[in-house]
Amino acid sequence: MNTRSNSEKAKPFRLVKYFSIAGLIVIFIGTIVLSMLNIHWARAMQRKQSEDYALLLVENLNHQIFLQFVLPVMLKYGKIQTGNREQFERLDKVVRSTLHSFKVEKVNIYSMDDTVSYSFDQELVGAEDLGGTGYFRARDGQTVFRQIQRGNFLEILLGIPKEIKITIFAPLRAERPLSHISGPVLGVIEIVQDLSEDYKTIFNFQIFVIITSAAVMSILSMVLILVVKRGEGIIEKRARERLRLKEQLSHAEHLSTLGEMVAGISHEIRNPLGIIRSSAELLKKKVFTIDPSNKIPNIIIEEASRLNNIITDFLNYAKPKSPNFMPCRVEEVLEKNITYLSSQIKEQGYSIHKHYPSNLPEIMADSAMLYQAFLNILINAQQSMQDGGTINVEISSNDSLVSILFQDEGDGIPEYLVEKIWDPFLTTKEKGTGLGLGIVKNIIESHGGTIKIENRSAGGAQVTVALPVKQGD
Repeated sequence: MNTRSNSEKAKPFRLVKYFSIAGLIVIFIGTIVLSMLNIHWARAMQRKQSEDYALLLVENLNHQIFLQFVLPVMLKYGKIQTGNREQFERLDKVVRSTLHSFKVEKVNIYSMDDTVSYSFDQELVGAEDLGGTGYFRARDGQTVFRQIQRGNFLEILLGIPKEIKITIFAPLRAERPLSHISGPVLGVIEIVQDLSEDYKTIFNFQIFVIITSAAVMSILSMVLILVVKRGEGIIEKRARERLRLKEQLSHAEHLSTLGEMVAGISHEIRNPLGIIRSSAELLKKKVFTIDPSNKIPNIIIEEASRLNNIITDFLNYAKPKSPNFMPCRVEEVLEKNITYLSSQIKEQGYSIHKHYPSNLPEIMADSAMLYQAFLNILINAQQSMQDGGTINVEISSNDSLVSILFQDEGDGIPEYLVEKIWDPFLTTKEKGTGLGLGIVKNIIESHGGTIKIENRSAGGAQVTVALPVKQGD
């Protein structure tokens, strides 16, 4: 039931967590898509810029060829013949000086009959029918752009082809005085520019954007994970606290019911029990004069005393007293316990090794209640060692706590009882009530302290009691 309740309470937080993670994923995917769109836009802008740049380059080359080659050659030779070495060299000089420092890979100049009149590759000079549709459209007065990509499918898809070039076919026109280039078409100019480096720069920028986005998303994811883990930890802690409080409430209700029952019957039992014991003591005196060997009165007295002790344990467990806090020293309380047990310790072969530092602080506690708690722990340690042994008692402290460690050399706690050690009425003794440890726990917790029982690796059990130096710390 508790597991189901905790699970249902955690569902709203898990829903928030799932929405947050899903939101991060959507944002990351959206960022990648946006980055790709931006890169596509950047490539489109780069292509438009390259085309505008190429167009300006062609216009400038057209202007320089007309002014520095066409006009001077026509004046000097009367006609243009690029097959003439002097004319070719003059044209080559004009073209190369105009295109110097520009990323131009190839230049072809076609005559009106689709014959290569000039080329960076002199082997192409005189070749015919190389211009294709671009040449014919340029001869008709249009400017044609072509983009050529070389590489495998993945390279082209990612935008990093091995080669990416732009080719422009533009008409070579005569210039009219005081006007833009708009005269008759004299031929066709073909310029090829290599844009591979420019596109690699764009691709590197794309990678940078994606890596940056991934890094930002990773940081956000880590922050979200930390927040979620912290939130889950807080919820789990609160769930444990609620469960602990619920158990304490259930335990308190159980104790209240038990206390009411015990209080109701204790007087009814103790009154006749007192009469039985006093009657048995009188009977013992009379029987002793008649039959000194008769042990029946002694048995009655012993069992009546044991029954009275059981009732006292019930009362102490079901209705624990509130501590009367006074300044006291833990080591002095323990010395009283050891003094009380000294006769049993010697007779039954036990020894107690003590380690008390000299600078132990004084604490606020009820010394009588601590005496009862420590006595129960020491008696349990003795009873766990049937053939005698050593009990170690060690005290340590800091500014806020005093810790007492009890260690015995017995058989330890059976594994099946480790989780149930604090359950009332649980005992391995033939005549035990199973309330001793519960009474100890109630006393320690009423002082704001903690108690822990565990098995030692070297054998036996150890009990650790921690008490606050000042109440309320």
